[in-house]
Amino acid sequence: MADQKTTDFPAPAASDGAAQARRAMAWAHTARFLTTASRLDQLPATELPEIAFVGRSNAGKSTAINTLTQQKRLAFASKTPGRTQHINLFELGPRDAADALFADLPGYGYAAVSRGDKERWQKVMADYLEVRRSLTGVVLMVDSRLGFTDLDLQLLEFVAPRVANGSVKLLVLLTKADKLNRRDADRALKTCSDTLAAIGTEESDIGIALFSALNKRGVDDTAVLLRSWVAA
Repeated sequence: MADQKTTDFPAPAASDGAAQARRAMAWAHTARFLTTASRLDQLPATELPEIAFVGRSNAGKSTAINTLTQQKRLAFASKTPGRTQHINLFELGPRDAADALFADLPGYGYAAVSRGDKERWQKVMADYLEVRRSLTGVVLMVDSRLGFTDLDLQLLEFVAPRVANGSVKLLVLLTKADKLNRRDADRALKTCSDTLAAIGTEESDIGIALFSALNKRGVDDTAVLLRSWVAA
């Protein structure tokens, strides 16, 4: 993804930024369970913009969703990573006039499931990222201490064409950032940016940010960005 201009979130004016964050966090808090599906044809057809959350089973995806929505168990974290094999949809906005959907996709990368199940879910996720009509944005969770894995890069390849043509936005959240010192955090951001640049997409509307559910780093700004994706 050439000419990346993606670092940590820019800081808006203090008063404007605080008001935006309050509105965005209040919006995220409205998230409520809609449906679950094990196949694409079980997902409802919708015109609502959909934001998908993806990542390895141990990258902190469920925790990040629950932190953003300020709900402890909205996104279910299985006691056995890799066992949850459904796409879960959540509505956001007023109950009588929902304005967006969050899609929690199964975590990947653990050996807890059979090879056949892994291959089936790889196909389901690839198809979802490539053809889901209502998909507006993808939030990829990457453990900031580990960086991109081969499976993360494979997932990026699935969605790269839609990011390139501008139909889907991408945000990479480097999770568990509270475990990094300043030097390691800067290195993680640069490595992520360099990796994305190497993929070759010319689209520059790609976000990269450090995120911590523990100390809430990046939480407000992530909510503001996701809200802007569906309010544009």
